[in-house]
Amino acid sequence: MTEIILTINAGSSSIKFAAYEIVAAALRPVARGHIDDIGDDTIFTAGPADGPFERQPIDARRGAIDHRAALELAVDWLRRHEGGCHVVAVGHRVVHGGPDNAQPVVIDDDTVQRLRKFVPLAPLHQPHNLAGIAAALHAFPDAAQVACFDTAFHRQHPFIADTFGLPRRLYDEGVRRYGFHGLSYEFVSRRLRSVAPALASGRVIIAHLGNGASVCALRDGRSIASTMGFTALDGLPMGTRCGQLDPGVVLYLLTEKGMSADEITHLLYHDSGLTGLSGLSNDMRELEASDAPEAREAIDYFVARVRREIAGLAATIGGVDAIVFAGGIGEHAWRVREQILGDMDWLGIIIDRDANARNAQTVSLSDSHVTVLVIPTDEDCMIAEHTAEILGLMQSPADPMRLTA
Repeated sequence: MTEIILTINAGSSSIKFAAYEIVAAALRPVARGHIDDIGDDTIFTAGPADGPFERQPIDARRGAIDHRAALELAVDWLRRHEGGCHVVAVGHRVVHGGPDNAQPVVIDDDTVQRLRKFVPLAPLHQPHNLAGIAAALHAFPDAAQVACFDTAFHRQHPFIADTFGLPRRLYDEGVRRYGFHGLSYEFVSRRLRSVAPALASGRVIIAHLGNGASVCALRDGRSIASTMGFTALDGLPMGTRCGQLDPGVVLYLLTEKGMSADEITHLLYHDSGLTGLSGLSNDMRELEASDAPEAREAIDYFVARVRREIAGLAATIGGVDAIVFAGGIGEHAWRVREQILGDMDWLGIIIDRDANARNAQTVSLSDSHVTVLVIPTDEDCMIAEHTAEILGLMQSPADPMRLTA
């Protein structure tokens, strides 16, 4: 019977999943899928790792779909299409691991209780990550469950990159900069070791640009500083999140506008960023296609903030040898990349506009002092590798890109 590692990335109204077969000392991607609009009008999409995908609505007669029912749909599909597969382990993306979790952990009851404490720090993600864990524990009672944290990659930051200018006791209590998107950064950093090992050991800035967006500075593959902070609101403007904000604005909204904490939370997490600035959409593709001046201004603001953060992070690591773009916007929105880097020759960047327009892997010219790369991220792969490693299903790698064809 084929042994499978299943990865789960559970959101508020969706579950993304992927299945990997354990083959000797490597992982072979078997299938991927996602269940969208959990609750009402649920859509199930899945297929082999190399496609094609099938997309089907869920029969309304099944009743409302919750996370447990959604995961059961994924399990049923895997059993129908992958025959005698046996799920031996489930790896979960968990956005917030707190100050102590610097590595993935095997999930038990105590782990779940500790992770609940971080719900206020990641209200968009943590409750749904925990719902995915609960669903998987029910579906696979005999499988090992592993939590892989988006914050873990940043846990070796120096103090100055983790703290705020607040009384030290608050830092000791956990009020600090955690950083997020760590699974993506770790995957891209490992992939860079295969693509350009000399660059990977130097000063690298990775821009994970998507509906959630952040930038991270690395030295020799280790995170030194990140634009995200105590929560996933900080740093860059995102699809619906505000990014960097003067805390006085929150005080003003409380005292002068009479907004409640819940109203401000909804404003900052759901009604801000590209959505709020444009009044149109959180989708960069729609904004680029729009003639509305608000759409252009939203893109310009996003670009300006990315440029500012890249320059600031370059200062934290004493310059930059490579910049890597990842995420939906980073990998596909070539016009946005061109705007970000088009006149950054002062930083040693000379962009190859033709290569950039093709979304090539290398989008800088050969005489550019800074190499600019586009590397697709794969958080599912990173979760699967971590899960296999912590359970001893395969060895921790010298070159961690050990997916078989």
